[in-house]
Amino acid sequence: MDTHLDLQPAPPREDAQWPKGAAYLDGTFMPAAEARIPAGDWGYRRSDVTYDVVGVWDGCFFRLDDHIARFRASMTRLRMQPRESDAEIREILIETVRRSGLRSAYVSMDCLRGTPAPGAPRIPSSARPWLLCQALPWVWVASLEQQRKGVSLMIPEVRRIPAESFDPRVKNFHWGDLTDGLFEAEAAGADFPILLDGAGHVTEGPGFNVFCVVQGKVLSPRSGALEGITRRSVLELCEDLGLPFEVRDIPADEFRAADEIFCATTAGGVWGARRIDGRALGNDAPGEITERLRTRFWRKRAEGWHATKVA
Repeated sequence: MDTHLDLQPAPPREDAQWPKGAAYLDGTFMPAAEARIPAGDWGYRRSDVTYDVVGVWDGCFFRLDDHIARFRASMTRLRMQPRESDAEIREILIETVRRSGLRSAYVSMDCLRGTPAPGAPRIPSSARPWLLCQALPWVWVASLEQQRKGVSLMIPEVRRIPAESFDPRVKNFHWGDLTDGLFEAEAAGADFPILLDGAGHVTEGPGFNVFCVVQGKVLSPRSGALEGITRRSVLELCEDLGLPFEVRDIPADEFRAADEIFCATTAGGVWGARRIDGRALGNDAPGEITERLRTRFWRKRAEGWHATKVA
């Protein structure tokens, strides 16, 4: 499929100021390598932080306003109100990319809670939330070679943090379960884990949403996972291509027996699996529906779909 798609990230502009990455740290722009988080802040000490990531490809953001809206919803859910408005965050992200000179970039926006001032109550409402935004060179969750061949997935023993403990729709750094899953996948010779919830339903992988295809229908988990922006895009593509889809609970056994499995994320778009728990899917390669969606995703991106150009 890569013979039909040019998926090499565009090089930085020749006049790039900080091609290794630019950052906005609580009001100040700087090279990303100079950005520092205070060791005493609760964003670090307690992982009291929410974030979002938006991609820039060939000089254009993809669904920038959707990502900012999700970021705001996460901050509101965690009772974080930084001084910057959504319109200001939008300009900060664009300016960070401008200053980096990157034309293909991984652009993050973090809201971290600080620490209460001396003598203030040691409670979250006493700590000021602040922003760290970065534009870094493009990264792939799955390499282009993995995307070409299809990734190998497995279902680990570790379960996803239950929604009753922390809302998975709030993007967060609580990766203890996902990290354990990655170690289990490595030990099993697989590329990535797909975690189940407490009821045995599929949720997500480390940094990506997951889908399966059963008898021609695209299925996506109903709950227990981040409501991904790229996931939303996949469902739009299903409508464009006339593919039936359904958002519902997916039991582990149904997932293992699926005709196709694929993943979706900002840092990679759409890419397919070739195996699940050692079982080969189809011809031990990404399936036909997966590749139709992947091709359509990148070609629509090239046409300016949901694009915001970095001037």
